[in-house]
Amino acid sequence: MTQWIGETFTSDAGWDLLTELVDIGNRMAGSEGEREAADRVEEALSAAGARNVRSEAFEIQGWARGSSEVRAGETTQDCIALPRSPSEAASGELVDLGYGLPADFEETEIEGKVVMCRSDIPSYYDRYIHRREKYYYAVSGGAAAFIYRNHVEGCLPPTGSVGTAEDPIGDVPAVGVSSEVGSRLARRFGGSEVTVDVEAEVGDATSRNVHAELGPDTEKRVLVTSHVDAHDIAEGAMDNGAGTAMVVEIANALAMRGEDLDTRVEFVAYGAEEVGLDGSNHHAERTDHDSIKAILNNDGVVRGRTLEFTTHGFEELGEAAERVGERFSHPVRAKPTMGPHSDHWPFVTWGVPGYHVMSDTGELGRGWGHTFADTLDKVDVRTLREQAVLLTDLVVELASEDFSVEHRPPEEIAEALEEEGQAEGMKVIGDWPYDS
Repeated sequence: MTQWIGETFTSDAGWDLLTELVDIGNRMAGSEGEREAADRVEEALSAAGARNVRSEAFEIQGWARGSSEVRAGETTQDCIALPRSPSEAASGELVDLGYGLPADFEETEIEGKVVMCRSDIPSYYDRYIHRREKYYYAVSGGAAAFIYRNHVEGCLPPTGSVGTAEDPIGDVPAVGVSSEVGSRLARRFGGSEVTVDVEAEVGDATSRNVHAELGPDTEKRVLVTSHVDAHDIAEGAMDNGAGTAMVVEIANALAMRGEDLDTRVEFVAYGAEEVGLDGSNHHAERTDHDSIKAILNNDGVVRGRTLEFTTHGFEELGEAAERVGERFSHPVRAKPTMGPHSDHWPFVTWGVPGYHVMSDTGELGRGWGHTFADTLDKVDVRTLREQAVLLTDLVVELASEDFSVEHRPPEEIAEALEEEGQAEGMKVIGDWPYDS
């Protein structure tokens, strides 16, 4: 009965895929590397014994990095463009808004200026403010350009996309700078004119979602998901090679537990997550939400040993995660709050029960993620195997005929977002899908 645990603790399937993914190089949405990564995932899921392994292509807004720089005084400061920044240059007086809280934008005249904001929030603030929210506060205030300053030390400029579903290319040029460069810009050039110059290739592109299945051929299904694309500046080991490796490792373990599955399990490795959840949006728009019993989205796993489950107010999901932790005497953390980012969200938006699973590292923000430092040495094969055991057992519980969780009306999801103060930011960045 427990042989699958031993097999998972000694499995190389997920780790082998992870090393293949990071060695591809650039897996940016729409790139040849992303297509190669999707091929590798198909092969790995087929080798695991999954059936109906297939990929589905879809069109996206293409964006390929060129050169970028911040010119200040007689100096040129290192930076990297934020994906889907327009390919153009803009100049203006540099204004450092620190954390870039909503009140900072309300209290500061930024029209025609270059706005710089940190990538974190202060400890006293009650919610996380996403990069895109800060960008669109700058845009709505008439800023000429946007500089996103990392809060993590180590000369690591952060990346991360801008743009909206309706307008995939952002309104003003945007770059990321390291904590050190940001400090230098604020100290030496605050109040002076600076220029943000971005060169990028913008055009049409194609991405792909990979699907596969295990378990009985039931109408209901449990989705186990990740995203295969990564930002082009690093290996994308943590974000999100490890999540895709986890999907494959779970598939290998479930293949040994076929008789334990009462519900079909569908594995999906999405493309183009990093540029606006394009792959999961494509899937969500074309599939039957009522047939989805629950979603287990792996994005940020393996970074630390303790698993964190954002449950979006679905109490049954939190209780199931805690039961698994108790069975294995392993700490887990269930968060009942909303998490309107990553590939579960196009479904949870409309009331589909879903988890966002990641590691609880005890740190604010992405850490090494979205920087040059997102490399294979930051993750550990033992943690991958250990978490695969926990998550496999959780999937079996979700698929059990004894487990049930009701879908929620979209109005309840919208109300929860309002209560948590998250609606404001979603409306600013054009991600609010509700009528009210």
